[in-house]
Order: sequence, then C-alpha cells, then structure tokens
Amino acid sequence: MSFDEVYEKELSFQTDRRKATVEFIKIVSDLWYDRSIELVLFRNQLIDRNVSEILNLHEYAGEFVQKPISIFDSVEIAQAIRTIDLPPAKLDIGKLTYEYHMEDNQFQDAMNFVSKKLKGAKKSESIVPKDVILYGFGRIGRLLARELMTRTGQGSQMRLRAIVTRGNIDQSILEKRASLLQHDSVHGEFPGTVQADLENSALIINGTTVHMISANAPEDIDYTPYGIEDALVIDNTGAFRDKEALGRHLKSKGVSKVLLTAPGKGVPNIVHGVNHRDYDPSSVDIFSAASCTTNAITPVLKAIEDSFGVVQGHLETIHAYTNDQNLVDNMHKKYRRGRAAALNMVITETGAGSAVSKALPSFEGKLTSNAIRVPVPNGSLAILKLELENQTSKDALNTIMKKYALEGDLVEQIKYSLNNELVSSDIVGSSAPAIFDSNATIVAKDGKNVVLYVWYDNEYGYSHQVIRLAKYISKVRRYTYY
Repeated sequence: MSFDEVYEKELSFQTDRRKATVEFIKIVSDLWYDRSIELVLFRNQLIDRNVSEILNLHEYAGEFVQKPISIFDSVEIAQAIRTIDLPPAKLDIGKLTYEYHMEDNQFQDAMNFVSKKLKGAKKSESIVPKDVILYGFGRIGRLLARELMTRTGQGSQMRLRAIVTRGNIDQSILEKRASLLQHDSVHGEFPGTVQADLENSALIINGTTVHMISANAPEDIDYTPYGIEDALVIDNTGAFRDKEALGRHLKSKGVSKVLLTAPGKGVPNIVHGVNHRDYDPSSVDIFSAASCTTNAITPVLKAIEDSFGVVQGHLETIHAYTNDQNLVDNMHKKYRRGRAAALNMVITETGAGSAVSKALPSFEGKLTSNAIRVPVPNGSLAILKLELENQTSKDALNTIMKKYALEGDLVEQIKYSLNNELVSSDIVGSSAPAIFDSNATIVAKDGKNVVLYVWYDNEYGYSHQVIRLAKYISKVRRYTYY
C-alpha cells in the first residue's frame, strides 16, 4: 500500500470516528434532556462537549483501563441504553464499555448486556425535586450557580430558585452580578445565557428566573412569596460557621436544610464519598462540606488507611492564593497574609490535617499540617508524607489507588493521573476533588515511608463535592452505575 493510500485510509477512518462522535453527542443530549439520564466517561462529564473533546476523553479512557475503548463501542452501548426503560440515572459508559469487552462471551449483544447490568435501576425510588437557595455569591457561589444551571435538565433533581446577597439590588448591581457569572478569568465563559431582570429583581439564567434577594440576616427572609418551599440553603458567605449561627437559616419561611461550604463547628463535617452515609438527612438539618483541602486528601487517606494502615504523617498543601489575602502589601489580621498574594509564597496554617479525623476518626492525632499560599489564582497541590503500618512498593501503591479510582465508593472523588507532565493549570476544571499524581509517588526503601502528591482544583472540584453532598441531603440522588 502506497503512502497516499495509507493517508487516504487514515482520513476515511477519522471521518468515520467524527461522524460516530456526532451521533454519540446526540444520544447523550437526548438521554439527558428527554429522560434525565446522564452519561459520563470514567467520571468525565459528556454533556456540552464537542467532537474533539469526546475523542480525547476516549483516548484517556483507553489508557486508563489499558484496553482500547473506541467511540464506536460507546455508540453501541449508548444506543442500547436509549432503547431500554430506565428512571433518571447517572451511568458511566466507560465502565460499561470496559465490562462489555471483559465479559463479551457472556452476552448475546449490547442490548442483552446493558439490560442485565442495569436491572437494578427499576428498583430505585422516585425523586422529588429540591429548591435550592445560594446564600452568598462569591467564587464558590457563582461556580455552584453555573453547575446547577448547566445540569438542570428537566429539573428533576435540584432547582436553583434564589440567590441572597447584601446591599441594594438595582440595574447596575444586577448587571455586574450577571457579568461575573457569565465571565470568569479562571474558568472561562459560562456555556449559557445570563440576563439582568430589574423588574422582577432576578437573573434570567438559561431562560430560567433566579430571584435576587437582598438581606442582612437569614431569619429576616420569607422565601414562600417566591414559590420556594422546603428549600436547601447553601451558605457560601463564611459568616456563619457554628450550629447556632447556621440555625438562623432554619427560621426563614421556606427553608428545611442548610449546607455550609466551609468547615463548621457543632455540625457534621462531611467529605462526600467518605462519611456522608454516617448522617441521615431525615434527622439532621445542618451540614458542613468541610474545606477544599480536606475534600482533596481524605479520600486518598481512606484508600491508604484501608489498604496499608497509617501510623502518622504530615500534610503540606501548596495552595492557590485566595480573596482573603491582600492584592498588595497592606494591613491584615494575619501577619503574612498581608503581603502581596501574587508576588509571594506565603506560609500559613491549615486545619485540614486535624479536620480529616472528623470524617475518618482513625486519623485522630496522626496528622500534622501546614500550608503555603503561592502566586496562582487556582489549582492546588497536597503533599502527604506518611508512615505506613504495612510495607508496599510504588507499583503496588499506585495499583491500589487506580483500583479505588476505577471502582467502589470513591470513584467520583479520586481521579488517577497518568500524565508525565502534570502541572497546576492542567487540573483546573476537574470535577474530582483529588487528582492522584501516580508518576510522582515516592516509596522509601523500607516500604513504609511514602510521599504522595494530590492535585485539586480548590474551586471547581470542591464545588462538585458540595453539589454531591447537596443531592444526598436533598434525597435527589439518582440511580448510578459506576
């Protein structure tokens, strides 16, 4: 075969792949918008992805499971999913495709395989949609709004109904709020529409009305005139941190549950995937989603503790600077945080080391911790130096972490990175709170002292953990297959 013939054959194959990807995107969209069935590929979101992004995700998936997973495989499985009767669900088509290849001798075709694998979906309970109120509209609040509105679909899970801020709400303020939601210097453009509606004191996000409410105290608000009932308040202000202060939200008409996006005192501190099932939302009204760093390290520490045992360790988090620091040198209640954030590495404290024990009691007194704020606006790195109870090797440890990322209760929390050149900007936009850098793992000769590197998008990854916990609190978690 000549070079020209090979090239023409390659072009033809690429055309077929891209045409198959267009068909796949249509099936993904139809399932989501018509039936509230969300397809993901090894936890990577597929909704609103373009052809090249879908093909790149398939390349990653094939490398991850070390078995080719083509777009043609995904189309075959997606077509089978489309033809069977399913309730609202979240299905990992990467895992399904991988298992289909592994078990291809046991099933007649993709339809037979999918029907058998997803037969448990019919037993899932019906979902009552939950109204959501964002109390505070800063970095985390806006990311939550973006994600809630992008994933609304038919509104069968959570519905963003209102946003509460302080100060007057006029045309200028509404337009500025809309602009900050639409444009983001770190996370890019919002893939939707945002308009200011002064007449109704609202933002129109993707054609849906979200009321803007001004208030100085939580208990002063009556949400019921807005048609809001039995709502979950997600408090992003950081102003209310303990049970008594957060309980003020429950005095508002129309509110039944509260979720704090920071470490809380006197309330359950939850790392979703690790300890959320320890608390029943039927009997607990106030929850904390802990911190971004706690959400990054706790899933990895659980995997290591369960597999090898941990004697003791130290956490050092190399953290992006935050709005708490000064842009230029100026007075601050903390000495070093007063220095210019974008010009300095700044040593500061973190409570993440001790906070781990709230989710994993076996770590009580085992971890010390510190933090260094560095001149990047987003994207952080936790370094865990651990002494293990049982010996291991780098390959064995990485194999365990890959297993946790592929199956079990922590698949949404741990992403296993194969990238030889991973840097902080690469992990911006990752929905997993912990990206395990397998190529950076260090295991000492004694097999008991290890150093692990865990990247995390301290904004986006954490926001996804908040939403996962919010769904659990609201009892709107769909049938899932991971």
